[in-house]
Amino acid sequence: MKKLINHPNDVVRESLEGMAIAHSSWIKVHFDPDFIYRADAPIKNKVAVISGGGSGHEPMHGGFVGVGMLDAACPGQVFTSPTPDQILAAAKQVHGGVGVLNIVKNYSGDVMNFEMAAELMVSEGIRVRNLLIDDDVAVKDSLYTQGRRGVGATVLVEKICGAAAAAGYNLTQLADLCRKVNLNGRSMGMALTSCTTPAKGSPTFDLGVDEIEVGIGIHGEPGCERLALRPADEITEMLALSIIDDPAYIRTVREWDEDKGEWISLQLTDPPFQSGDRMLAFVNSMGGTPISELYIVYRKLIEICEQKELQIVRNLVGPYITSLDMQGCSITLLKLDDELIKLWDAPVKTPALRWGV
Repeated sequence: MKKLINHPNDVVRESLEGMAIAHSSWIKVHFDPDFIYRADAPIKNKVAVISGGGSGHEPMHGGFVGVGMLDAACPGQVFTSPTPDQILAAAKQVHGGVGVLNIVKNYSGDVMNFEMAAELMVSEGIRVRNLLIDDDVAVKDSLYTQGRRGVGATVLVEKICGAAAAAGYNLTQLADLCRKVNLNGRSMGMALTSCTTPAKGSPTFDLGVDEIEVGIGIHGEPGCERLALRPADEITEMLALSIIDDPAYIRTVREWDEDKGEWISLQLTDPPFQSGDRMLAFVNSMGGTPISELYIVYRKLIEICEQKELQIVRNLVGPYITSLDMQGCSITLLKLDDELIKLWDAPVKTPALRWGV
């Protein structure tokens, strides 16, 4: 497979170098360890919002660093979790004195390394909360996760929590908000092709020219079902109904208890969607899908939501959480209330998401 690279080992570093030059007035990049941070950080008396994960999902997370969104992002190697020292260094760079919210996708490596980083932050006197994103309805468990995977809702959480932090929410309020968004968001994706990592140079899984993979993850993991290629409307309906008809989902998560000074387990339940709910509809490219095709999907998604009496009041369409060059899409639906609408509409200025400023 052809790639516009120099050497596989240099992809992440050279990409970060280019990003730093392109957006030098908004962001800065620290190397060894690698992290991207706001040019005006730290911001005193503002909770710092941090996320991260393997590279290959651009613009997430580095493209969302800036005003009204993330204070820092930690990129691992391609499809590899960032390390605890990266996360700690980023936190120390952007910590404004009132705590750090870590937004963590539910993949085993991310969960483990962000937990280790949180313990290091606490040892250095930094208040921290780790909040898990696990919105993928395609799986309950997989080889790659400790339950449902964190996918499209991650982008929405980062925008909403970033706006809340800018508005002055304290650390406890931000953690509650992050949990609320995650519990009200659901996603599912599909692939027309596999993706190709720079180091491997060949597709991560085999998919015939007349086949699609339903329920894929964002690291090139195969999905839960392989089907014959079919029209876009049928694919959209399959994804949308899997999300809309998903029943209440009960999960156990680990969160840091500041009073006890230890990790505790919480049991949480996502409420199912109901007629009359106000929704944000997010149609996302996996990296290789043209925007014209995403709008075909969005058009059908709106029709399905109207039939289910769900009110789409906000939307996002485009390549925001990708899997390198994979052709395919994901759909995310998020139940909104007045608070979430206000925070979604708040100004944001990052390399990849901008409005209101």
